[in-house]
Amino acid sequence: MPDNFDILLWHQHEMLYGFAGAAMTGFILTAIPNWTGRLSIRGASLGLLVSLWILGRIGFLTTATIGPLATAVFDLPFLIVLVLAIVREIISGKNWRNLPVVILISVFALGNFLVHLQILNIIETAELGLRLSMFVLSVLVALIGGRIVPSFTRNWLVQINARALSSQMGVFDKIALTALVIFVIAQVTKPEHQATALLALLAGLLHGLRLMRWKGWMTFVEPLIWILHIAYAWLVVALVLIGLSGLTDFVPYTSAIHALTVGAFSTMILAVMTRASLGHTGRVLKATTGTTTVFILITIAAILRVYEPFLNEPSSLVIWISGIAWTAAFVLFSILYFPILTHARIQKK
Repeated sequence: MPDNFDILLWHQHEMLYGFAGAAMTGFILTAIPNWTGRLSIRGASLGLLVSLWILGRIGFLTTATIGPLATAVFDLPFLIVLVLAIVREIISGKNWRNLPVVILISVFALGNFLVHLQILNIIETAELGLRLSMFVLSVLVALIGGRIVPSFTRNWLVQINARALSSQMGVFDKIALTALVIFVIAQVTKPEHQATALLALLAGLLHGLRLMRWKGWMTFVEPLIWILHIAYAWLVVALVLIGLSGLTDFVPYTSAIHALTVGAFSTMILAVMTRASLGHTGRVLKATTGTTTVFILITIAAILRVYEPFLNEPSSLVIWISGIAWTAAFVLFSILYFPILTHARIQKK
């Protein structure tokens, strides 16, 4: 491998642009028909996107052989084509409400470009690119999560005839999102400034209050709902830990980052994938024992990974257990949902 392309950078890049990027793409492509009223991207167009994603992964696995320039040529087109595809759909459907999503994904793609500039030994911007993309994803989680978590929760509460319902999108939500965006700008440009830490705490407080307004404590009999609240809660935890890590020596920054990545990102990905898989194939929106086990495994993985840096001495055992639990969660999801996703949709009578 090139000297400036170490195993840690590979891990960071592939978990962010490979893993999270694929999940983000799947969600966006599933949501576009609902946004625009147009048919979903399918056939050759979908095949092209899948091929470009695979090509990017091959590029990073073989970078020592093919070199950094070929790696960039293999990897960069996926997100660029994705952005162009989303722009085409939004313009065709005149769905201007979701333009912020296009902007966020475009900035996410820019972060990948900055990583490649360092791999190409042009300028040291990899850390900036990774930070930019990671925190842009946090805004995407807050934006999309702020739509689906209260909506799905409210529908479920109505279904069980609950006396209280989740609060709908309003002024407070816009204030919380604005605070998060301001924090992200500060975190990308001035990550070590105390003001950035204070902005993180403010954003964490506002999004914690936002989460409470959705009344997640009333949903713990249905795992498909409470896992959404846990995923969003990890975003709150990450913001608070980032703030505390900037103001004290007690909280390790790596704990905050893994609260965001292993906690918020991974948990939200599984929460959305399970529900979407059931809903879009005509299945009953009810978590099985297997699905609940997936949620428990990812929660264990997140807790352990966030906890490990707090130990007096680094513990590879804790990291290994966390990694095994994380892997087991996604392997079990694949085993349980492969038959669902590869069989015909159930037609309701």
